[in-house]
Amino acid sequence: MKQKTKKNSTQKYIETNKRTENIVDTLKQNYMPYAMSVIVSRAIPEIDGFKPSHRKLLYTMYRMNLLNANRTKSANIVGQTMKLNPHGDSAIYETMVKLSRGNESLLHPYIDSKGNFGKSTSRDMQFAAPRYTEAKLMPLCKELFGEIEKNTVDFVDNYDSTMKEPVLLPTTFPNILLKANKGIAVGMASSIPSFNLSEICNYTIAYLKDINCNMFDFILGPDFPSGGELLFDEEEMKSIYETGRGSFKLRGKYRYLKKEQLIEIYEIPYTTTVEVIIEKIIDLIKDGTLREITDIRDETDLNGLKITIDVRKNADVESMMGKIFKYTTLEDSFSCNFNVLIDNKPKILGIKDIIFHWLNFRRQCIVRRTLNEMEDKSKRLFLLQGLEKIILDIDKAIAIIRNTEKEIDVLPNLMNAFAIEEKQAEYILEIKLRNLNKEYILKKISEIKELEEEITKLEEIYHSQKLQDKLIISELKKIIKTYGQERKTTIVSKKDVVVYSKENFTEDYAVTMFLTKDGYLKKIPELSLRAYSEQKLKDNDSILQQIEMNNTDVFMLLSTNNVLYQVKVSDLKDTKASLLGLFLPNYLKMEENERIIQMIFPEEYEGYMVYFFENGKVAKINFSSYQTKSFRKKLQNVYSTQSPLVDCFHIKKDETFVIFTDNYRCLSIDTSSIPEKISRSSQGVKVINLNKNAKVERIELLESDDREWDFCKTKTIPSSAKKNKRLTTISFL
Repeated sequence: MKQKTKKNSTQKYIETNKRTENIVDTLKQNYMPYAMSVIVSRAIPEIDGFKPSHRKLLYTMYRMNLLNANRTKSANIVGQTMKLNPHGDSAIYETMVKLSRGNESLLHPYIDSKGNFGKSTSRDMQFAAPRYTEAKLMPLCKELFGEIEKNTVDFVDNYDSTMKEPVLLPTTFPNILLKANKGIAVGMASSIPSFNLSEICNYTIAYLKDINCNMFDFILGPDFPSGGELLFDEEEMKSIYETGRGSFKLRGKYRYLKKEQLIEIYEIPYTTTVEVIIEKIIDLIKDGTLREITDIRDETDLNGLKITIDVRKNADVESMMGKIFKYTTLEDSFSCNFNVLIDNKPKILGIKDIIFHWLNFRRQCIVRRTLNEMEDKSKRLFLLQGLEKIILDIDKAIAIIRNTEKEIDVLPNLMNAFAIEEKQAEYILEIKLRNLNKEYILKKISEIKELEEEITKLEEIYHSQKLQDKLIISELKKIIKTYGQERKTTIVSKKDVVVYSKENFTEDYAVTMFLTKDGYLKKIPELSLRAYSEQKLKDNDSILQQIEMNNTDVFMLLSTNNVLYQVKVSDLKDTKASLLGLFLPNYLKMEENERIIQMIFPEEYEGYMVYFFENGKVAKINFSSYQTKSFRKKLQNVYSTQSPLVDCFHIKKDETFVIFTDNYRCLSIDTSSIPEKISRSSQGVKVINLNKNAKVERIELLESDDREWDFCKTKTIPSSAKKNKRLTTISFL
């Protein structure tokens, strides 16, 4: 029976392993092709700067003659594009919107739009349906399609093999760096910012002349249609230029109208929208971070983007805008990942490498275009050379045609008579009778010399990379002159930008902190406390401590779990006496059964912490031991745990305390007689000898005018038999 069970389990294990192997095979066969399809056919741009969806749409519009004709309905364009793109009309139209001039998401849009195409700076502004809008191609698209009929790129079948579409577009400029591209594929992504056309073209020209030219002399940084400011850091940008990876910060632009007491934000980062910024500012107003703002509204109109903020009189505008930049997307990061498909393989490239691959692609286009032109001109030359042969005896040619009895014999008779090829003879026979005159024939023959010179030049270009590069430079200069425009995004040195620091810009005002026995904390401004001083507390709760400080201060909270929490007063919301306040266990994420013992105001981290333990020991720790180089919200192991803690005090100078034991004994002690320690975990020194099972019960601070303990007699006791140093003075009641 046991053997049978063992056999069954072994067989089950083998079958399970077989099933696992089948799953792995299935993933390899099905998932990997899908993953590669997403990478190659959807999310990652190619060297011409387009993803397949962009290319299919623009090529469809080109075939519809929308480069030169008037606009047509967007619905018509979407319908025609579906012959190449099977992903549905809504996806096609959304792609069209992003490429349009009206959406303002590109520095150089490809589609001239009419109607509501939404705005890239608005999340809530929806574009109109395609039946209401119209579009055609922008003049810039001449640089995309001007050579497409000259066999410059390969064509492939569409998804149902009913028509052809280009694999790439023969762009005459580095479009890959001009068009902002973002895409997420399976296991990888692409994020390329847009650059200024003139800067990229000028760098490409310089690169062709000197491969080691300084990129920063030509490319100042990314340029975005939404404008704003780029916080430039040379090392950061150098890394992006060289590796294709990194991030930089963008921030919006604003102007302060002092007379009207308002701020106008008129440019925002490319990565955000007006609604996101406004919503976050409203949240900051509600939680008290932005007290200076009285109203905020979106006043964007036909004149452009505008967020208007009304501010209070005498408000610190610089401080307020510092907060907005820090806590909202008015200052945002753009992450770069220059992932480009090169020969259907994704590669992360720097700008120099992208230009290198684009130049190779462009040279290939020029070679193919040159070859195509050579073939066309050679065909034309071949026909004209046949025409040249009959000019010497045109009457003979006419006589041959007239005297040939059968039509089928005209062509061979003409070929034999003048020793010309069939296509040459056909060309001659197609000439109209009215053109069989000397002037027409001499005019045609005069083209022969021009064609021969042109073919010679084309052959030189075809075989010379140097001439190809000269041609590229000439084309780029023409593009700069025709389509170049000023930068929209201003370059600002990161070193010159004042970054908001809460310590520098936090509003300073007097507050009173209240700590209750049950762990509630109240931060009440002085003005509010004057108006209403009666504190609302839970049943059986009471005020444990009350300390006056400023909103810019830091205070500490000591807990029963040997933890010291540091809190910035400015991080807490103002409250009122009529409210319960902040529940510390939730705010500090304290452990179960952990409670706050004491609130401490360190000021300049002067004085001492004095800890009294049940075993009669007292530890006097220099308060500088709790100071850290950086602000730490939680300090562990702040006092000794060898004996339970009875009480603790933060003192600026030596004080006198009275220690009470649970067997009705007490002693008065001056902390000047206790040696100071640096280690926070010090056990302290024994100041009172306790009877068996006795322990310290409570501690009281002896005020200078308190005469209650004057009748106590004092005496000196040694710390141990080995040490005769006097440590403290004790009294017995």
